[in-house]
Amino acid sequence: MTDLPAGSGYLLIVVLTLAGLLLLYWPGIRRRRSRHAKRQAQARRVLDRLAEIPHFGQKISYLRKIDPFTFEELLLEAFERRGFEVIRNARYTGDGGIDGRVIINDEVWFIQAKRYRDHIAIGHVRDFQQLLDAHQCRGFFCHTGKTREGTRSHIRCDDRLVLISGQRLLDLIATDAPFRAV
Repeated sequence: MTDLPAGSGYLLIVVLTLAGLLLLYWPGIRRRRSRHAKRQAQARRVLDRLAEIPHFGQKISYLRKIDPFTFEELLLEAFERRGFEVIRNARYTGDGGIDGRVIINDEVWFIQAKRYRDHIAIGHVRDFQQLLDAHQCRGFFCHTGKTREGTRSHIRCDDRLVLISGQRLLDLIATDAPFRAV
């Protein structure tokens, strides 16, 4: 029987432990990837369906009914279709208020997606602004709801924050429509 070099028992324990952890977490990683793939496919179907809906109000109404995570993927897919590089999160919840990132002119922009039926909450806008402050970056606040004039003027005072809603949201989603990101 050959003697193992000194320390190899420790190395064997480390390797086995890492292998065990990989086996333990591998199913969760695969499930997350599968969920993301399903939501991305749903987002592509929603984009195709929106192209068939003729009127503005019907399109917004349809967007207000889709799954919130599918709405996040829809926005990321729309930016990708316009040729921007997109950075997706590893998971949908616990993302710290960042639903995705898009790179525009070598600058990282955060994306906040809110699928509202009613008016957007100013608190959500302020939370997102604080996040932008903390990370020293710019961001898109994208939503399907209504925007009160007070909230709209609050957003206009912050040049780091771009509001995307209503017709501008539909222009982003429709790749044949002109859209200016900044």
